[in-house]
Amino acid sequence: MRLSDRVKQITPSATLAIDTKAKQLAGEGLDVVNFSVGEPDFDTPQHIKDAAIVAIQAGFTKYTPAAGIAELREAICKKLKDDNGLDYKPNQIVVSAGAKHSLYNAYQALCNLGDEVIVQAPYWVSYTEIVKLAGAVPVIVETTARGGFKMTPAAIEAKLTPRTRVINLNSPSNPTGVVYSADELRAIAELAVKHDLYVVADEIYEKLLYDGVTHTSVASFGPEIKARTVVINGMSKAYAMTGWRMGYTASEPDLAKVMADLQGHMTSNPNSITQKASVAALLGPQEPLREMVKEFGRRRDYMVKRLEALPGFDLVIPQGAFYVFPSVKGWIGRTVGGRKIASSDDLAGLILDEVQVALVPGTGFGAPDCVRFSYSTSMDRIKTGCDRIERLLKGLW
Repeated sequence: MRLSDRVKQITPSATLAIDTKAKQLAGEGLDVVNFSVGEPDFDTPQHIKDAAIVAIQAGFTKYTPAAGIAELREAICKKLKDDNGLDYKPNQIVVSAGAKHSLYNAYQALCNLGDEVIVQAPYWVSYTEIVKLAGAVPVIVETTARGGFKMTPAAIEAKLTPRTRVINLNSPSNPTGVVYSADELRAIAELAVKHDLYVVADEIYEKLLYDGVTHTSVASFGPEIKARTVVINGMSKAYAMTGWRMGYTASEPDLAKVMADLQGHMTSNPNSITQKASVAALLGPQEPLREMVKEFGRRRDYMVKRLEALPGFDLVIPQGAFYVFPSVKGWIGRTVGGRKIASSDDLAGLILDEVQVALVPGTGFGAPDCVRFSYSTSMDRIKTGCDRIERLLKGLW
């Protein structure tokens, strides 16, 4: 079969692949602890579900405007003003089927064939694929644990060419959980303005913060950078609404119109019922979110303590999201039970096979010496999984 070159270059999602294998093993009757999935285990708050039920009962099940209903876009504008100090009008908001869809719209609208996009490594697995699907080239800026897994302006500038079009920015970060400070973001904003670059700022984890850390939007440093920024956000992580599929962009009106027109030919409109639920999420009680973040913080503290005690593990304490991303360099090159550990893929495979704990190898994130643990599961399962890994690895070290 002849397939397009665009789709043939796509790398399958490592996170979804591991999650699929974990669920397959569970379906075979094994007790699998799944640390691979980036999804809150909390239920969607009741008032959000109630708003969806009301929408269904009221017959709100027809097409909506391609960019989303006015009520939701106004609620998003209020959120951006209240939380981020950003002034947008509803015609600058495009609501999509998840933040991933929003990212796709942004890169399709911004990039021409051969344009270059700065992406830091470690990176979320879909960034590079979305960039390639837009005909652009991901240019990787390597970061290190010693540097806090953060890009510096100097590192970015060293990668710039006449083809550079966009800086992809993710804070709080998946997979590392690091959060850029206001000063660090301001320096990147100044670089973007200096070189006339766009910034695509994925802020989907902005509500999941710990240790008193605060989130700053890169678009908040003045009109010049705001005009060059596409803010990406959504409902999935903050409101435990992953399956509802609701994301959005905030950008300049001309860019927003192009993305809305593109979306009109792709999905017609985002889900009508989810839009009503999202209004309730943004304007309704925020206590369920605060309780969820409090519990995530408790889980993070416990998981970090357990992982720091494992032989051959080295980690940066995450300040946001719900991931820990330790280096496992101490295991690379070892032979365990006749199995050669050449990368994090091998170590993750060993742990899944031997003690049925699913981790995501860092290879898909551009960091083959690391593995990603998600603490978006219950404390009981976190304890069970950590106990199993500790018994295995300490017995093999």
